[in-house]
Amino acid sequence: MEIKIAYIGGGSRGWAWGLMSDLAGAKDLSGSVYLYDIDFEAAKANEIIGNQYSPNWQYKAVETAGEALTGADFVVISILPGTFDEMESDVHTPEKYGIWQSVGDTAGPGGIVRAMRTIPMFEEIAENIKKYAPDAWVINYTNPMTLCVKTLYRVFPEIKAFGCCHEVFGTQKLLAKMVEEEFGILPDRDEIKVNPVSVNHFTWLTSARWKNIDLFPLYRKFCEKYKDGVPCGSPDINWMNNYFKSEEKVKIDLFLRFGWIAAAGDRHLAEFCPGKWYLESRERVAEMHFGLTPVSWRKKNLEERLEKSRKMLSGELPIEPKKTGEEGVHQMRALLGLEDLVTNVNLPNVGQIPNLPLGAVVETNAVFRAGTVTPVMAGEIPAEIYPLVSRVCGEQEALSKAIADRDVNAIFQQFAGDPLVTCGYEDAKKLFKEMCENTKEYLKDYEL
Repeated sequence: MEIKIAYIGGGSRGWAWGLMSDLAGAKDLSGSVYLYDIDFEAAKANEIIGNQYSPNWQYKAVETAGEALTGADFVVISILPGTFDEMESDVHTPEKYGIWQSVGDTAGPGGIVRAMRTIPMFEEIAENIKKYAPDAWVINYTNPMTLCVKTLYRVFPEIKAFGCCHEVFGTQKLLAKMVEEEFGILPDRDEIKVNPVSVNHFTWLTSARWKNIDLFPLYRKFCEKYKDGVPCGSPDINWMNNYFKSEEKVKIDLFLRFGWIAAAGDRHLAEFCPGKWYLESRERVAEMHFGLTPVSWRKKNLEERLEKSRKMLSGELPIEPKKTGEEGVHQMRALLGLEDLVTNVNLPNVGQIPNLPLGAVVETNAVFRAGTVTPVMAGEIPAEIYPLVSRVCGEQEALSKAIADRDVNAIFQQFAGDPLVTCGYEDAKKLFKEMCENTKEYLKDYEL
């Protein structure tokens, strides 16, 4: 089956290569992938790299969004809003005020300022999709996920877009590990059937089953056993020497507090909770056995990926397609009628979570079949966690409107009220001003 994919952010040295690998493994698909990026040279490099992955796919770098989008069956969005210099300010400037962030791309002061940069970009992307590819299916990977998807639908209400995140997959793998410990059988991740509810990066499970077994009672026993942390495995791969590893202590603590399974990584979960719970200090983070990801690491990693790109271009490094575990290609295949799929995605709420606002972007399962994505009616947010989740959802709704209106005062009120902003109101003003100044090149739409 021949299709056209438009990749917005096609110069990516990460997500793009992953898509190339997964497409190479889809033997019943072929076609073209048009790579559009504000860094045309990066897209051109990916054209050369991509054309080494599989003869079934032709990769082409283009200089305009219109050329990429025209005639596209699918649009993939994976962009970095700004540079790592801006992200460095997002993550580390708040540390002057005793505010610690483990990721800084979705919640907290970093997530809010990142959203100020990202939403105008997504408004332009949505307008271009409306103009050039109104019937295409749109897959977003960019954070802050909720606000990106919200913007696409605000600008182009008829868009066929959804947001994808792999955080729930990690929790399914943890539950599979628990099953192995209990029964001596390690299930595949997708054999763990879950019902996710809530919002991206602060997702919770209200049911989890393996075959006919309710996993909640087992998980309680598992959490009691590992309340001091689940060992990561090899001693040279642990939370102390890998910024992305954790021993699941945040996830376990939340279950023991509330009785529901938190289903994102500890680094993300911590940022949605009151600042004194898990991110009060570096010492508290260390107690909870997860890491603060410094942007210096991201910059160094980018240098390594640029070197990898150079070696792939020169032929020094062979192209070896490997399955990523992401579901983007499976979603495409399902929408083309080649398989059926149930997986977690981010979509506007049409009632799949009845006690959150209609129109708010929420994360639940959805059924993918030929030409349709139908959200699963996931049920209400349980009363025990409703105050936490409804606050996050309400803040995201208010922030989305404030940024759409370019209302800097309204944006600041959300900033000052964020649970991670633990400094006083006047210090919050100083922090907000400094963070905006540091990223002003990308905030020209605002009267700062």
